[in-house]
Amino acid sequence: MRRHVTAELDLEVAALATLELQVAVATRPDLTLDEQLSITLDGEPLPVREVETQHGSRVHLLESGAGAVQVRYRATIDGRAPADPASDVDVVTARRPSRYAHSDALLGFALKEFGPRPDVATLLPHVASWVGTHLDYIPGSSRGTDGATQTLLAGAGVCRDYAHLVIALLRALDVPARLAAVYAPGLAPMDFHAVAEAVVDGRWRVVDATCLAPRSTLLRISTGRDAADTAFLTTYGGDVLLSRVEVSAVVDGELPTDDVRALVSLG
Repeated sequence: MRRHVTAELDLEVAALATLELQVAVATRPDLTLDEQLSITLDGEPLPVREVETQHGSRVHLLESGAGAVQVRYRATIDGRAPADPASDVDVVTARRPSRYAHSDALLGFALKEFGPRPDVATLLPHVASWVGTHLDYIPGSSRGTDGATQTLLAGAGVCRDYAHLVIALLRALDVPARLAAVYAPGLAPMDFHAVAEAVVDGRWRVVDATCLAPRSTLLRISTGRDAADTAFLTTYGGDVLLSRVEVSAVVDGELPTDDVRALVSLG
């Protein structure tokens, strides 16, 4: 499978600031990655340092003075990565409540709604279907500080809200779950996308309650407990205004179909 992705960010920096970017495709076995990353300040290249984190995710760090910063990333990816194995550390971390996935607060609700379900493979599409039918996908309906509990009460959100609620419900049922930021061919409207992953028989499997893109085409960018670990842009110091974001993701040939009952891994 060949996929092509791009990300363009325009920033207005008012004073010296540290920027952390997570827009590059994660490095994975069996993937051939041809990519280019350009970051400029008022048209001049900025020095960038790459830090590799867990599961092949990469953070690009830079210092910027005042001015207009442009981030341009493009990549062509050939192949599919194998299913990601769940390490002992992964499982321990992915069972715990986190900032946006309040599994402890939703424990009683999850048990009452879903009951004990030892068959995790059956549970995943059940939880995804429940979240997908009980939430309305409404851009702008949630705040960046909203977590799973606020999303459940509001009954609406965007992809990260859907993913946080899925993760919180699964963790409440003792299923290790985490969040992945991805490029998503077929997504409409096109943007960065967020999905959940859960452990089934020692492997991470994708759960996407939005059903907005075929899971087999998704490309991992970053992985973490929730959105606190996977933001495409984090800033420290001076005021930074994000004035424009444009993302594209396409696959050569026809988009595949997606059976929500099938076990699919990010590749």
